Amino acid sequence: MLNDAEDDMIAAEIMGRTVRATPREIVARLTKINAALVERLENRIDQQASAYSLFQTAIGLEAQVRERTAELKRALLELERSNVALSSAKEAAEKANSSKTRFLAAAGHDLLQPLYAAQLSMSTLVDLQADPAAAKLCRQVDRALVTIEAYLRSILDISKLDAGVVTPKFQSVRLSDMFQSLDSDFRPIVERKKLKLRFRPTELAVVSDSILLRRVLQNLVSNATRYTQEGGVFVGARRRGDQVRIEVTDTGVGVAPSDIERIFEEFHRAHAGDGAQGEGLGLGLSIVRRMSQALDHRVEVRSYPGRGSRFTVVAPIAEPEAPRSADFVLVENWARANDLSGRCILLVENDPDVMEATRWLLAQWGADVVTAPDLATVRARLGEGAAPDAIIADYHLDRDENGIQAITLARSMAQREIPSVIVTADQGMEAIEFSRAAGCELMRKPVKPAQLRAVLTHLLQA
Repeated sequence: MLNDAEDDMIAAEIMGRTVRATPREIVARLTKINAALVERLENRIDQQASAYSLFQTAIGLEAQVRERTAELKRALLELERSNVALSSAKEAAEKANSSKTRFLAAAGHDLLQPLYAAQLSMSTLVDLQADPAAAKLCRQVDRALVTIEAYLRSILDISKLDAGVVTPKFQSVRLSDMFQSLDSDFRPIVERKKLKLRFRPTELAVVSDSILLRRVLQNLVSNATRYTQEGGVFVGARRRGDQVRIEVTDTGVGVAPSDIERIFEEFHRAHAGDGAQGEGLGLGLSIVRRMSQALDHRVEVRSYPGRGSRFTVVAPIAEPEAPRSADFVLVENWARANDLSGRCILLVENDPDVMEATRWLLAQWGADVVTAPDLATVRARLGEGAAPDAIIADYHLDRDENGIQAITLARSMAQREIPSVIVTADQGMEAIEFSRAAGCELMRKPVKPAQLRAVLTHLLQA
């Protein structure tokens, strides 16, 4: 194929040699030029055809791309709508669950009030029974109420932890006080089961929240007691560097290594062994895990099936400077329960059922009881006669009043420091702090009648 420059050269040569070339030579040269031009034309036509074909192919591909893009956009839009619907459903479910959790966390006081009244009334009814069979039946009902109270407290504890309303207040906590309190609580239980319970004496203290740590150890000891049929339970503490290892060891049924994680799940109950009751909802260790996480205390487990288990709570060590707390040990010997004959007790309680049950209980112990549901009634009743020897006041009263205000008013009118006890189902730190600041003992509802009686006796003898 010739290019344009070659064509010009051929043409110049032809024109320059026309006079010298023969006709035959001229025809041959023109034929050659024509063939070259025809070949060039055909090549150009082929190129245009290929370009057109490519153009048509590109148009087809572009259409397919547009169609696939439209389909992808429709799929993405549908996926986005599904995600929005799922997100809305998830948000609604989380909101409903949060509302339920917050309700349980906030309603703990109101839920425990009627149970407290029932336990006080049942305790009084037991004392009034002359028939042994009737007294036994009353004690069975009382034990059932105690079980219900334990279940309810466990559910409320989990609800508060899940709702995030539990904020640890770290301080120096003396383990000796806590051990003595736990020993008082569990000694009757282990003796009924003919087990041994030993708390190793210690002077160690840890940095923790006193209420939450006690609940952790209480659940561990309770769990150990429940799943031990022979031998006993041992509780001790040892220092390891800047940490304290609080150990609860039992000779119970033990746990297989594959089940270690499962025992911390809600409602998981291990086999308690032959003849065991297997009581409980399986919430104790779940609460232990949640509370220990809130405290940032590590929990370790070593267990051998058929030989027993050791649960260890690891907490930072502290100087043993913490004062003895009313939440742990209120009286050295709970069994000391002298009567209250002739003592005047001011009872400040806004719940009518709880007030009546407590009044009956105090009257059975020989006390003269003055009742008041609010501050105005306290002022009126004390203005009528002598000052009380002791005061029992609920922390939460109506119209945003509280028992601390009632105690302060009574002390002001009597012009002396009257021994006082704050009784409340409130698990918050505010009640603890205000009670301590006012120099009052604090007891958690439902209060055991023998415990209340011992505390009053102790305060009146002080």
